[in-house]
Amino acid sequence: MNITAYDRFRKRDYRFPTVWKGSEWTCLLQSYFINLYHGGIPMILAGDFRKGITVEIDGQVWSIADFQHVKPGKGAAFVRTRLKNVMTGAVLERTFSPTDKYPTAHIETREMQYLYTDGDLYYFMDNESYEQLALNHEQVEDAIDFVVENSNVTIRFYKGNAFSVAAPNFVELTVTETEPGFKGDTATGTTKPAVLETGYKIAVPLFVNEGDRSRVDTRPGEYMERC
Repeated sequence: MNITAYDRFRKRDYRFPTVWKGSEWTCLLQSYFINLYHGGIPMILAGDFRKGITVEIDGQVWSIADFQHVKPGKGAAFVRTRLKNVMTGAVLERTFSPTDKYPTAHIETREMQYLYTDGDLYYFMDNESYEQLALNHEQVEDAIDFVVENSNVTIRFYKGNAFSVAAPNFVELTVTETEPGFKGDTATGTTKPAVLETGYKIAVPLFVNEGDRSRVDTRPGEYMERC
């Protein structure tokens, strides 16, 4: 019976037939099946780290916030990284050997609707199951400045536990407080402080008035244009 590489992989048998030795396919399959899998869990080499990838390190889940491949004049090459703990938000700088292997972490995302806040809790509803979820301020702090009741957000889960909320990249919010604007105040780069309906403080052009709808980029938290 002809046993394929896939059959061997399913049986956790990583021995390869002699006939494959020396071929390019052997190198490719060995790298794929041996280096990237361990006990059925996808693995990633530190040399393949990229921004946004999530991995399990020392029992914690980290997102690659930044990385740099370093090749010193003397000594072995290494990967310098800045990691962010997806559950706690803690930031850590750490170096790795390019051949270090770590399990990748599967992050689930769900689109949910922000309902209301009650005390220290913020309530959301799954748009498909209508199941409600309560989160604390630490879990929503990256998004809550840019969302109003009945607006949609993206909630991230790891092993069924919600750990962060992301607002849409662009939102439209009403200016509730600012100094009166004057027609013709269009000087480039000149701004004034304002407060949005969520309570978020932002710099807006001089011509913006209370009651105006403004388009905001939630990633840097900056004003874009008047709607």
